[in-house]
Amino acid sequence: MKIVSGLTLFFYTLVFLAIGGLFVAMSLNIVSQDAVNEAILALYATTNIRLILGLTGILLIFISIMVVQLALGKIRREKTIAFENPDGQVTISLSAIEDFIKRALKQLPEVKDLKPSVKASKKGIFIINRVTLFSDVNIPEMTEKIQTIVKTRVQDMLGVEEPISIRVHVVKIVHKEEAPKNPNKDVKSPQFRGSIEYGNY
Repeated sequence: MKIVSGLTLFFYTLVFLAIGGLFVAMSLNIVSQDAVNEAILALYATTNIRLILGLTGILLIFISIMVVQLALGKIRREKTIAFENPDGQVTISLSAIEDFIKRALKQLPEVKDLKPSVKASKKGIFIINRVTLFSDVNIPEMTEKIQTIVKTRVQDMLGVEEPISIRVHVVKIVHKEEAPKNPNKDVKSPQFRGSIEYGNY
């Protein structure tokens, strides 16, 4: 598959270089309009050349379809993690792992917000956590705690021995909002002072 991908990339690069070079030559008037017209007339006049052009066009269409399929397949592989069970293959969406990490760290009162991003490759699993912390925490200790929790939970969930790289990026540090005071708490009810006179009505 790598050989096919390499040959396809080389062929596409060669074709685009040729087309780009032709356009540059035409813009600089290196290739005259008469030469272009003569080449086009020669192509239309010769049956064998038209046959070669037709086959080349079909080949380009076929290669384009292969490139699209390879690209889509690569995108799907990057968005999932797959492993083999005795009964068949199992795939896990990377978005599901991101949601799991969010729930796992929701219990930490020192973390105000967390946005994990999970990527998978043959080298392992890479997790980037963008966090918003409160200002009263020790950042080195807190980030190490986040890394430990994420790594342990993800390893336990997936049950794989692949290397897991955890990065923590602190994007914001905020102050904890104090609970608003009750405005009626310190207001004392007015006390009546003086005498009450009762009249006859």
